Parts: sequence; C-alpha cells; structure tokens
Amino acid sequence: MITSIKNLEIIDIPKVQDPRGNLAFIEKDIIPFHINRVYYLYDVPSSAHRGGHAHKKLYQVLVALSGSFEVHLKDGENETKITLNKPDKGLLIVPGIWREIGNFSSGSVCLVLASEEYDESDYIRDYEDFKLFKRT
Repeated sequence: MITSIKNLEIIDIPKVQDPRGNLAFIEKDIIPFHINRVYYLYDVPSSAHRGGHAHKKLYQVLVALSGSFEVHLKDGENETKITLNKPDKGLLIVPGIWREIGNFSSGSVCLVLASEEYDESDYIRDYEDFKLFKRT
C-alpha cells in the first residue's frame, strides 16, 4: 500500500447546535472504517510529544475534544503540520504515515478512533525503519 500525506483527510463530524450547548455525534457512516478501539490522551504537558511512530495497517481519526494540539505528519518524502482545535473536525490518518503530536494546550483532550485493536507488531517506532518500510 502506497500512502502519502495527500491521503490525509479532515472529516466533518455532524453537530447539532443548541443554545444549551452543542452536541456532536459519530455514527458508522461518518468514519471510513469500522472502529475497533477508542482511547484518548489528556493531561499531556505542553512541552511533551506523543506519537513518534507509524502504523503498517491501522487507520485512525484524531479529534480535539477540548483545547488544541498540533499533528506533524510525514510520508517519507513530504510533511505537513495540522492543528486540531474543533471537536467537530477529525483528522483521518491512513497507514504508512509517521505522526508526532505536540504543542498541547492546557486541558486538551485528544480522542483517537482506531480501525484495529492494539497490536505492537503494527507499530513502526524508529524513523529509519519507517523510511525502509516506505521503500518496500
């Protein structure tokens, strides 16, 4: 599978606006894969970085439920940085993309929807190994 940062996508999460507060929802047709794992990052110090890896087959959608953070993405040739700061926008990350998450604002919460359950063998944790993986 050849993937690049061109395969990244911002997904609009439907919301219902109400004077009492907004409601956003995620249903089966909104995310382009079956969700098999949900987790979230919180209480991350602003100077800390999360991620620092790629996946061989896992798809993910990242959502800033609260606050903001930056996602730095590389495909081995190109790179981009995306700021997530709206709970009705999700970032689709396809397999074969290196990601690092940082610059967390105070009180930020990063929701992650994943296509697979945790599997350590799916991770590429060394950037040099990632570049070799992209060449094959």
